[in-house]
Amino acid sequence: MVAVEAAEAAGALLREGVRSAGEDLAGLGVRAKGAAGDVVTDLDLASEKLLLERILTAYPSHTVIAEESGLAGAAGGEWTWLVDPLDGTNNVAIGLPAYVVGVALCRDGCPQLGVVHDPVSAQTWSAVRGGGAVASSGARLAAPYAPSPHGPLLAWTQGYGLARDDTTVRRLKTALDLNARRVLQLWAPLLAWAMLARGDIDGIVGYRAGVVDLPAGALLAQEAGIEIRALDGGPYEECIDTPADERSFVAAHPRALPGLLAFLG
Repeated sequence: MVAVEAAEAAGALLREGVRSAGEDLAGLGVRAKGAAGDVVTDLDLASEKLLLERILTAYPSHTVIAEESGLAGAAGGEWTWLVDPLDGTNNVAIGLPAYVVGVALCRDGCPQLGVVHDPVSAQTWSAVRGGGAVASSGARLAAPYAPSPHGPLLAWTQGYGLARDDTTVRRLKTALDLNARRVLQLWAPLLAWAMLARGDIDGIVGYRAGVVDLPAGALLAQEAGIEIRALDGGPYEECIDTPADERSFVAAHPRALPGLLAFLG
């Protein structure tokens, strides 16, 4: 599968780059990205270049939307790839080994294929719409329902550029802090989606999530049995043309969702 092979090749590049840099984080070429305090590294760009070359060589008539370089390939077609070459750049920049590569293929804007590769563990998780989600070993992913009397273990993710004093963010985070056992802020949303699909965490709450890293993770989790709802409990659509103000959600096992929605409401 082109997507899996490309993601794993990009992961090998990242792993070697991080290993070579060692404790000399300046060797990663970290620099500012945008006005919100985000960063980009030489590894982001090298990984993205590899992914674009692999995908467009195999599918020259497809469109690609990449995290760093934006639109590539043919525009306006039926098939669109979303590429996150290094999800967790801020972690890499401070020496924290928590980062992944994400690739999604969408048809008419809706994800049909999702791949998340973890270079640190050399594990890959992938999903095809209607075909389930699998690990590198071939084992199928099936997220369990395992409630704890101490509350759920959740991950939080939000989009770029939100103000620190955003009232909705503050309300949601307060609700999570009061009701969850732990709240993870990983700076790597795709890693959180993989953890949810595996059953390592109980849910994810997202507010105005980024469009590039959402489809691959959401499809992976859904095909592992996770349900995604809008914050008001209504239906949620993870297509790439969904406006930013509608990319807010709760994702969890179907039996856990009512409780999560209740304390967020």
